[in-house]
Amino acid sequence: MRALVIDDSRAMRRIVGTILKDFGYEVREAGDGRQALDVLEEGYVPDLCCIDWNMPVMDGLQFVFAVRANPAYRQVTLMMVTTESETGQIVKALAAGAHEYLIKPFTADALRDKLALLGLLPEEVTA
Repeated sequence: MRALVIDDSRAMRRIVGTILKDFGYEVREAGDGRQALDVLEEGYVPDLCCIDWNMPVMDGLQFVFAVRANPAYRQVTLMMVTTESETGQIVKALAAGAHEYLIKPFTADALRDKLALLGLLPEEVTA
């Protein structure tokens, strides 16, 4: 399985990426939504994008709108991974096309549970 971790914090990209790699994912990273779209346009289409909300250049919500506007990326699962915890923000992201929402700080178990809920947890991890 492939994942794209989108966050302007290098440390957070490393944390999320390491957890996903431990679950068997091939991981690519992007520092903002524009970089992430560039990765997609280069032909790397992941099964999962983990997206921070607050980033320069293009924020996470703008990225979600851009991905959902392109039929070529319809199969990509989008999960917000952000400090934005207000109910209105969560509703806005889900309405825009995000499939799931994980609030920072989080544990590896919480991320695993979200992946399991989405059907994106490799079988050897669930065993």
